[in-house]
Amino acid sequence: MKHIRPLHTEAEYDDALAEIALAFDNEPTPGTPAADRFDLLALVIEDYERRHWPIDLPDALDAIRYRMETGGYSQADLGRLLGSRQRASDILNGKRPLTLTMIRKLHAEWGIPAEALIGTEATRAA
Repeated sequence: MKHIRPLHTEAEYDDALAEIALAFDNEPTPGTPAADRFDLLALVIEDYERRHWPIDLPDALDAIRYRMETGGYSQADLGRLLGSRQRASDILNGKRPLTLTMIRKLHAEWGIPAEALIGTEATRAA
């Protein structure tokens, strides 16, 4: 059995994927050396993917709209959260930037990752 080490090539990545796929069909018992190997393989695969195929965060407005859609929230719900229906409309139309207070509320109440709400056009200084 080969030692697990960082993945540097596409071939090493493919080999790691093939090995971990076998464990999905026959999951190792937690606490065993096989389970530890599975966890380590998952970590090196995740590291390789993060370095080679990074995923950009969504735009803040896209993140808000997506959360509204998936959470069943309306523009009125957003208005209640942010203080007014007009404020919600202005945010969604890009006429008003998000403030730090708004970002905190959207993160705490609706579970939108703060990273997705910070550092985009929608969060220019108010």
